[in-house]
Amino acid sequence: MSVIALILVALVALLHLYILWLEMFAWETRGPAAFRSLPRELFPPTKTLAANQGLYNGFLAAGLIWSLFIGDPAWAKNVATCFLLFVLVAGAYGAATASPRIFLVQGVPALLGLAAVWLL
Repeated sequence: MSVIALILVALVALLHLYILWLEMFAWETRGPAAFRSLPRELFPPTKTLAANQGLYNGFLAAGLIWSLFIGDPAWAKNVATCFLLFVLVAGAYGAATASPRIFLVQGVPALLGLAAVWLL
């Protein structure tokens, strides 16, 4: 993969590590600022649900990080593609069911990463 593709994949991975932290460890403290559309009183009773979502974001980050350490270029490209597609689907689903902003935050970086992985 090109240097630009590696950087974009790493940035998407870092974004999902941040989402993991937010949803698993800072849901009640930083969550209300990040998810302003939700009433503050919903954060304590949804802490476990958010942590579960955070764990899945961690899996996305792990797959993307894994792709950065694969020595075989074709295999690295395939793994990065797979996990970037997972992120893209998650972003599209979030946009359709929760907020269009989710696609901007998750989907667009994944699309840029995919473009870099396949075109550069």
